[in-house]
Amino acid sequence: MQHFDAVIFPVDEQPPYLVTLYASPLAAPIQNPLEPYRCGCVPHPEMYFDHIAPGLGPRSWRFEPIQRLMGMLKNLPVAYIAFYPTVSSDGMTFPINKCAREIQGDGHQPSNAWRGDIVVAKYGSEFVTLMNASMADFPIIKNWLLHKPGPSV
Repeated sequence: MQHFDAVIFPVDEQPPYLVTLYASPLAAPIQNPLEPYRCGCVPHPEMYFDHIAPGLGPRSWRFEPIQRLMGMLKNLPVAYIAFYPTVSSDGMTFPINKCAREIQGDGHQPSNAWRGDIVVAKYGSEFVTLMNASMADFPIIKNWLLHKPGPSV
């Protein structure tokens, strides 16, 4: 298993911090893979999601690619993927992510809130390699979260 540093935005009132994101090699090549799998690995952000349904692996989360920020005409030189949980262990919705809510400030909309923990991984361009993220990536991710409503789950 490979491992990389990623940024987690915890659901509670803790500030974002770095975690180790593990990735296992794909069992077989995939034709036209989705972004998280283009690097030939399966990331495992589920290990950081509280109250996630056990044993589902990648079926328990979804992702949002981050390639450009609002107002940008060109893609960022590196890409990011925000992973978020979708299947809880008790069937209930995940709590609103207080860190994302604080970042969005007055723009926060409860109907489109980010829910659960958010793990953001850094990728090389076109998502072909996973890279170590650092807190220097935080301003880019924060800017994206500021303008990006949570996904409809």
